[in-house]
Formats: sequence, C-alpha cells, structure tokens
Amino acid sequence: MSERNFKDDLPVFQVYGNLDYLDNAATTQKPRCVIEAVEKYYREENANPLRGLYGLSVKATEAYENAREAVRRFIGAKSVREIVFTRNATESLNLIAYSWGRANIHRGDELLVAISEHHSDLLPWQTLARETGAELRFLECDKQGEYTAEALKAALTPRTKLFAIAQVSNIFGRINPIKEFAEICRANGTVTVCDGAQSVPHTPVDVRDLGVDLLAFSGHKLYAPMGIGVLYGREELLEKMPPFLFGGEMIEYVTRESASFAELPHKFEAGTVNVGGAVGLRAAIDYINSIGFDEITAREDRLTALAFEEMSRLPYVHIIGSEKANEHHGIISFTVEGVHPHDVAAVFDADGIAIRAGHHCAQPLHQFLGVQSSARMSLAFYNDESDIERFTETLKTVRRRMGYDG
Repeated sequence: MSERNFKDDLPVFQVYGNLDYLDNAATTQKPRCVIEAVEKYYREENANPLRGLYGLSVKATEAYENAREAVRRFIGAKSVREIVFTRNATESLNLIAYSWGRANIHRGDELLVAISEHHSDLLPWQTLARETGAELRFLECDKQGEYTAEALKAALTPRTKLFAIAQVSNIFGRINPIKEFAEICRANGTVTVCDGAQSVPHTPVDVRDLGVDLLAFSGHKLYAPMGIGVLYGREELLEKMPPFLFGGEMIEYVTRESASFAELPHKFEAGTVNVGGAVGLRAAIDYINSIGFDEITAREDRLTALAFEEMSRLPYVHIIGSEKANEHHGIISFTVEGVHPHDVAAVFDADGIAIRAGHHCAQPLHQFLGVQSSARMSLAFYNDESDIERFTETLKTVRRRMGYDG
C-alpha cells in the first residue's frame, strides 16, 4: 500500500485545507482529472449527440458511447446494450419499478425487500405493490446486519417475483452475499435487483459473476459528477421492458398514431442526455483503475479498523451493526448516549469534520433496530490517519460539550 497523499488530487482539500470529510457514503469529492474532463468536454466537444451528422455532434456521440464502454468494462457486463445511463441510482431503481414492474407484477404477486434498504430501493416497490395489488414483504436481518441464505430461502415463495437488496448497506457497511442470493432467487424464478451505490465505488463488481438481473449505482458516489447514474440489466430482460420515458432520441419511427422505439440501450434514454456527466464518469473510472481496488480497499479497511477500535473504547458510543470491524467496510453508524445525532454532527462540524446524522434514508431499518436516528462516518480511499485522529478526538468531547460530566 502506497504512502501517496491522494488529497493532493482533489481540489476541495486545497480550498478547505482543514476539511476532514467523512460523509463519503452520501457523496464523494471529485478528483481534478474528473473536473478537467468535464470542463474539456464542454469547452471542446459540446453538442447534442446521437442524431447530429456534423463533426462536433459526432465527437459528443463518441464521448458518450466511450463512457458507456468504460462502464461496461468496469462492471463486467457482456454488452454495452446492457448499460443504461440515468441520473442516479434512484432513477435506475424507479426505471425498473415503472418499466419491468408494471409489465410483470400483478395482484397476488409478492415483492421481497431487505429491511435495510435505502428509501430509493424501497419506495418504488412500495408504490408498485400499492398500485398493482401485489404484496410487499420484508426480509429481516439480525441486529448485526447479517442476512442468511436460509432466511432468504424461507422467505421466498412461488409468488415472489422480485427480491431487492443492496450489495453494501449504507447503515451497516456489511457486504451481503449477493452471488449466493442471486442463485437462490434464480432457482425460484425471482428477479434479483441489486443496489450497488455503496459497493461499486469501493470493491470490484462483476455483474456476470454476481449473477444479478439488474444493478443500479450513482456516479456521484464514484468520484464522478452528480446527475449521472447507471442501470445494468441483463440484455434479454431489458429487451422485454417497455420504455420508461418518452420523447426525443428514444424513438425509431413516429407517425401520428404510433411509434416504434430505438434499440437498447437508447430506448431508455429519452431526451438530450448528460454527456458531460458520462464523460466525468469515465474519467472517474479511469482514475479508480489507475489506483486499483487492492489499494482502495486496503486503505479503507485499515482506516475503518482504526476508527472502529478507537470508538469501541468509549463506553457511551454505541456502534450499529456488527461487533467486528472487518464487517463494516468504510461505514460506521453510531449513537452517543444522551446526545441527539444532529447535535453530534453539529459538534463535529464546529471542528471542521463532516459526518452525517439522521435516518440516512433508511427509516424502516432504524425502526427495526429500535433506534430513532444515528450518526454516520463513512470513508473513501483519500482519507488518512489524521482524519481518524481528528474524528476520535472530537468524538471524545461530544458529551462534555453538550453539558455531560462524562
């Protein structure tokens, strides 16, 4: 593992020299190469892509499709036809619910959702169940955040048409056994939807090896710009799904009475697309590849273990989820006795440390755990030991600064 200071690559840390940024599960900071790639596109290649026949439009089209190929390679998809650009993971998951869901889910069917899911991977299925008369059911984990194959098998029935689960929980930081779960679901005839928002930026993801049917992730958690996301879907599944949005670019031929739609993946990308965001996503992928996931995961796991060890020494700090540091993978959610998480975050902010507080868009999980809300620190590879030291020192002062003796 190198001793390189990756903060040198990110302009925000030069602008705010004392920033301790530990909210990476919400969004990541952007490397200079990503910012410059987006700027270069808008400065030198900007045009409406796909339909234009002039040179600048061709350049924009090439930039957009080269980004799609970069994503395909990055997640191991079989074809670029399986890569749909969206605004974010939320839109990707809604696309599945509106397109696949409304074509395939009927009254009496079951939708199975992990209790730990982000609202983006819950509300689309909740809405779909309500509109179709399907039954929404939940797969519960234990208090450590673990889901077992046995529990999944017991929860599935012949009526279970879909199972939705994140590869990495944004509360627990635990990696779920998606490959095993996908095999179980396939044997049951159940479609597996995987939220990869917290996994794709931090660990190698090969969708063909995982065996998932559909996977969503956001660019902004992958060091890319906001406003660009990805939906991966098996080609044979996407082929059968109707378009999600209607308008320009997603059509093949239109008459007054009817329309035929473009081939994959363009039938899901209506309107003028976010080429600048796609270019930024490609630059982010190139940047990650230049560092390598061995380096990324080693740094994040080491810092997670260091933070976990220091937090575990404080009797008034309660870590949510596993009691093992190596099962948190860059995310540690916690509470401080007697102090509301919003106040905890405010104390940290006063010291120039960014953490998150609230329910983290996972209210049903907090209710299940019997916790109203929590604070969360989350890491990226550009964090270092000094960030953990500052975090720990502030954490030790929270109760005193809120008026407690100990």
